[in-house]
Amino acid sequence: MKEKSPTDRTPSIALVQGASRGIGLALVEAILHGAENARVIATCRNPDASGELKTVAKRVGARLIIKRLDVTEEDSIESVARYVAENDSSIDLLINAAGILHDQAGLAPEKRLQDVSFDNLEKYFRINAVGPLMVAKHFVPLMKKPERAVFASISARVGSIEDNRLGGWYGYRASKAAQNMFTRTLSIELARTNPEMICVGLHPGTVATELSKPFSSRVDPARLFSPRDAAEKLLAVIRDLKPGDTGKVFAYDGSVVPW
Repeated sequence: MKEKSPTDRTPSIALVQGASRGIGLALVEAILHGAENARVIATCRNPDASGELKTVAKRVGARLIIKRLDVTEEDSIESVARYVAENDSSIDLLINAAGILHDQAGLAPEKRLQDVSFDNLEKYFRINAVGPLMVAKHFVPLMKKPERAVFASISARVGSIEDNRLGGWYGYRASKAAQNMFTRTLSIELARTNPEMICVGLHPGTVATELSKPFSSRVDPARLFSPRDAAEKLLAVIRDLKPGDTGKVFAYDGSVVPW
């Protein structure tokens, strides 16, 4: 089979999970802007509250479908997968963009061992690690075909065990490391059944979003990306991926993040 060149790799149908804001929303806009025939299924926990996503939908019409999906509720994942299957949509790019670092309920990165708790650790793992894997369970079967397809999850360099030199952030670090292991394990299974499918993690760098806002004041402004810049960099990485890249975690500049 003749491999597509990177310039021909704009997805005809993409699904972005966690698309209501930040990097997810920017990815939706970048994919739709990249080609006139591109279509996106955008999912989020509360579509009714996603004003910016609705604004994009008004602009592009039927090219954008918005669906409710909560990665902590398997029924909601299965419901969207059923919609895709019933509409014969062939997804060739799926990006898990939802993640959690802190919230208004008291979740925050731990500075020391005494800060860890069962509830917070469970929340980190359910959303950052288990969630993307459950998405894979229901959507990967819809992506199996003889052509190139990409399943990607937004990861983080702090999930690298080898690169951990500062400590702290127990739950977030460990949940992202677990996500990376799920990605690697899934890639091995998929390589046996669908050699053209690529399964990777993506590190976007530090992005000016609500997730990183409390922790970005010390970041060099030149290395603090807007969501739009981050989305464009990640899509460029995705376009260059080859089957041999499956199972790895790539940074926004195309470099491989160490395990």
